[in-house]
Amino acid sequence: MFSNVFVLCTGRCGSTTFAQACQHIQNYTVSHESRISLIGDKRLQYSQNHIEVDNRLSWFLGSLDKNYGDCAFYVHLKRDIMSTAKSSAKRLDSPIIKGYSESIILPKQFNYERLDICIDYCNTVTANIEL
Repeated sequence: MFSNVFVLCTGRCGSTTFAQACQHIQNYTVSHESRISLIGDKRLQYSQNHIEVDNRLSWFLGSLDKNYGDCAFYVHLKRDIMSTAKSSAKRLDSPIIKGYSESIILPKQFNYERLDICIDYCNTVTANIEL
């Protein structure tokens, strides 16, 4: 039986609303992006019977499996890729899109359309979660 639930997503897909809805679950605590300021082992230390909703968790799947193994249940929160990418493209201050486009995947000398970067991000995160 699992004791922790990890809600994985691209962001811009209703994760905040999902976390608010989970507040009604009486035998679990729930948080939205509660440990994003932490690094190392502390980043993934959640109490038992906790639901964590955080789009960044898709980058920590190996560590989550190592820490929680069969005691974790994963929920993949999905939204149409194009709708999600368009929503992300509108947020010029989005740190995850900025980090993805400028530091993770694309050298700065290439000039791609913001929507194309957001589509690539959504497809990459979705593929990671599906794996």
